[in-house]
Amino acid sequence: MFRGPADLPPPPPWRGIAGSPGTQAAQEYLLSPEDVAVVNTALHLRRPLLVTGRPGTGKSSLAYAVAEDLGLGDVLRWPVNSRSTLEDALCRYDAVGRLREVSLERERRSTRGASGKLRYRARGRHSDIGDFLRLGPLGTALAARRGPRVLLIDELDKADIDLPNDLLVVLEEARFEIPELARLPEGQQNVEVLVTGSRERVPVNRGTVTCENFPIVVMTSNGERDFPPAFLRRCVRLDLQDPGEEKLRDIVRLHLGDEALAEAEDLVQDFLQRAATQTLATDQLLAAVHLRVTGTDLTSEQLINTVMRRLDEAFPA
Repeated sequence: MFRGPADLPPPPPWRGIAGSPGTQAAQEYLLSPEDVAVVNTALHLRRPLLVTGRPGTGKSSLAYAVAEDLGLGDVLRWPVNSRSTLEDALCRYDAVGRLREVSLERERRSTRGASGKLRYRARGRHSDIGDFLRLGPLGTALAARRGPRVLLIDELDKADIDLPNDLLVVLEEARFEIPELARLPEGQQNVEVLVTGSRERVPVNRGTVTCENFPIVVMTSNGERDFPPAFLRRCVRLDLQDPGEEKLRDIVRLHLGDEALAEAEDLVQDFLQRAATQTLATDQLLAAVHLRVTGTDLTSEQLINTVMRRLDEAFPA
C-alpha cells in the first residue's frame, strides 16, 4: 500500500492542471481530413455540430481543439444530465440573495442616529438586480460581443426528452429573454449582468439578449438515445470512429513520444485485441503506456486488466 508523506511522480501529460481545462488535449488532438471538412461545414453554415461516437473517441476534446486552433479563448462547457434545464444554461437568478440584500438595505435605511442621519453607509455602489443575475454557458455564448465563443454541450443524450428541441429554438432565434429584467419598469431596463467564467458584465436592454456573434456549438452524444428528425436536420453531424492501429500509434507518439511507443508496442497490440470485442477508450491505452514508461510493472495480468477494464462491463448484482 502507498504510504506518505512522499513526493508523487509527475502526472501524465494530459492530466496536468496548468492552464485552462482542455488545453493539452486541444494541442494534441488528431482529426482526419474528412472529419476536418465536416467541422468546417458546421462553421460555414453556423450550424451546431453534433458529435457522436463511443466513449473515449475524443468528442469533448474536439471543442477545445477548435477553440485552440481558431484562437477563441476558453471553452464554455455545459455538462448535461437528466435534471438540466434550458433556463439554467441561459441565465440564473439568485432570488434568495437579492431578497437578503433588499432586507439589509431596508435595515440600513432605518438605522438612524439622533441627528436623523444614517449611521451605516453601504460600501461601494448600491446593489441592483444585475448583481444577482449570471448568464449560464449558453447565455454567455449568445451574449458574446468581442467575437464568437465555443460552447461545448456535453452528453446531450442524457437530457430530458424536450431539451434538445427547446435548445435549437433558442439557437435558431439567436436571442432569449430574461423575465426578471423584462418585467422592470420603463427607464430601468438597461442592466449589466454577470457572465459565466469571468467577472465581466454584458449589457442587456429591455430584458432581451440578442446574439451578435453566433457561437460555435459542439454537442456530444454517446448514443444513449435517438434525436428527432426535426432536431437532426438543424445540425451538422460528425461520427467519430474508433481509432485504427496507425492512429493509435500516432496518438501515443503525440502524447508520450517515440521512445514510449517503441517500449510499449505490446500494449498497443493488447489494446487492439481487447477493443475488437470490448468497449475501451483511447486514454486507457495512454494510461497503460504512461505507467510502463514511468517504471510501473505492467507484467501483472491483473494490473493490465484493471487499467484496460472494459467500459461496457455490467456491474455485479
